Amino acid sequence: MVAHKPSAAQLAALNRPYTANDFSHSPMVVFYEVTRACNLKCVHCRAEAQPHAHPRELRPDQSLELLDELARFARPPLVVLTGGDPIKRADIFDIISHGVKRGLTMALTPSATRLVTRSAVEHLHAAGLHRLAVSLDGADAATHDSFRQVPGSFQRTLEIIGDAIACGLPMQINTTITRLNYSQIDAMAELLANYPIKLWSVFFLVPTGRGLAEQRISAEQYELAFERLARQMQRRSFGIKTTEAPHFRRYLIERARHSGAPSSGDAPAGVPGIVGTNDGRGVMFISHIGEMYPSGFLPINCGTFPNQSPVDIYQHAPLFRELRNSDMLKGKCGFCQYKGICGGSRARAYALTGDPLASEPDCIYVSPQAADTSLEVVSSC
Repeated sequence: MVAHKPSAAQLAALNRPYTANDFSHSPMVVFYEVTRACNLKCVHCRAEAQPHAHPRELRPDQSLELLDELARFARPPLVVLTGGDPIKRADIFDIISHGVKRGLTMALTPSATRLVTRSAVEHLHAAGLHRLAVSLDGADAATHDSFRQVPGSFQRTLEIIGDAIACGLPMQINTTITRLNYSQIDAMAELLANYPIKLWSVFFLVPTGRGLAEQRISAEQYELAFERLARQMQRRSFGIKTTEAPHFRRYLIERARHSGAPSSGDAPAGVPGIVGTNDGRGVMFISHIGEMYPSGFLPINCGTFPNQSPVDIYQHAPLFRELRNSDMLKGKCGFCQYKGICGGSRARAYALTGDPLASEPDCIYVSPQAADTSLEVVSSC
């Protein structure tokens, strides 16, 4: 097979930084859950994946039509094919190839099973996949395999990383931080330094699906985790970002300012580019049966494909519009000077309070504006 190469226009669009103005009309990332079928039983699974596909899973032709719709955005998004285990879709290579032909940048997050063979990795690369992302949730087999509930999952993950690197397919590692692995952040970074990966995406648990609230780390532990991640950012050649922890941006800015770094706009010099993505703000999720959410961790259905267009839902659905308006935030998040670039995890606020606009429950920071108001505002988080 001959690999699809992105056009010069695609590369230029991919490399141009996103801005808040872009988010009003186009998401930076769309997660498409192509199936909920999966052979693993991960303890924190957002999707509560099952062994077999749902009978109402979008058909192959509908999946291609969905990609056609996503290509209509003014700035075509990065499309992350997720699950379940997307490699269980027999048409997954056709989905990737079609997306690339429609001008979309395609990524994939398979489960670390025997289905991800060296041949499958080669076919993904040839179909035009931009990046492969696998999960690593511990610095050792005991920790990781306890997450995945399948012995040997840790070793299989390392094998997939090796196969992808050998094929020239860029790699991303996803890690979900819970009480089980919080103490291993530095050890995981050390392990990943052995591989030429592009990005380490560190997820912070939102209690949805099989993820339980008691698996969360404390707000104080977030700050310690942020300290470790910031230190690793200075030491590693790969990028490090957080998911469902937008207050890491606040931490980096505060840290840089306390160090005396010169400021440039909202972020001091030396702080990585911050565009302020959040649930529904530069992010969209489409489920295996076409339900459209602000993110996979904020499961409020705003519309259903193919009855409604993802372009229309992202741009006009009331919840999406509210989530993109930081002035709608409540409690101490509403008073915070960082609400435009942080805003707190809207998914975690919803999971723990039932209100997607409530304060971030796992943030220790109180802005001077909030501190000057009533204790009722401060204690609302």
